[in-house]
Amino acid sequence: MKTLNQLLLEFDYKQNFKDDDFYVSQSNYYPFQLINKWPNWEKNFVNISGEKHSGKTHLTNIFLKKFNGIRLEANALNNENLKIIKTHENIVLEDLDLNINEKIIYTLFNIIDQDNKFLLITSNKPISEINFKLDDLRSRTKNCLLAKIENPDDDLMFALILKNLSDRQITLDKKLIVFIIKRVERSYGKIFQFIYKIDKISLKKKKSIDFKIINEALEE
Repeated sequence: MKTLNQLLLEFDYKQNFKDDDFYVSQSNYYPFQLINKWPNWEKNFVNISGEKHSGKTHLTNIFLKKFNGIRLEANALNNENLKIIKTHENIVLEDLDLNINEKIIYTLFNIIDQDNKFLLITSNKPISEINFKLDDLRSRTKNCLLAKIENPDDDLMFALILKNLSDRQITLDKKLIVFIIKRVERSYGKIFQFIYKIDKISLKKKKSIDFKIINEALEE
């Protein structure tokens, strides 16, 4: 097992970014590999799950750019949408949770199955863990191929911090990034929030980000 410092020394920022700045590491390799294997999926139903900011929508953007299709929001799905999908082979259903019309979602599954289409679903937690009320829908979701985006490893955390800093036009010394990685929770959302926080403190104090500002953000 490589140490964090070894990973950072060997880190190749450009080499590991694929398809519109999507950084691939062990944490998200399987979902990334899976969408790029289309149409050679084991099943016609694929569920990519992961917390907010983990890159689910980024992956579906890559998928639609490469293979075309239609994107629908799960909580806005209606009968008119079901008519539209007839002309598409690939359907992306974003943000599936309990705030949906379960009968409409069940009908969508049936259309995908009957017409031999492909359905790519995103959700915060695996679809198998969502407690749907409709028995038929629960049964249908068991036929999904599950691809979870795991918590970020050191490599991915470093990339995410760099990307968030870059988006804000901030440059940090590598030792400050190592300091952050060792102390911030391994969560995509927490990383996003933390970079926002240190940027906000830095702007307020009109000072460059240093250990003091990072520690202040950690204590909040």
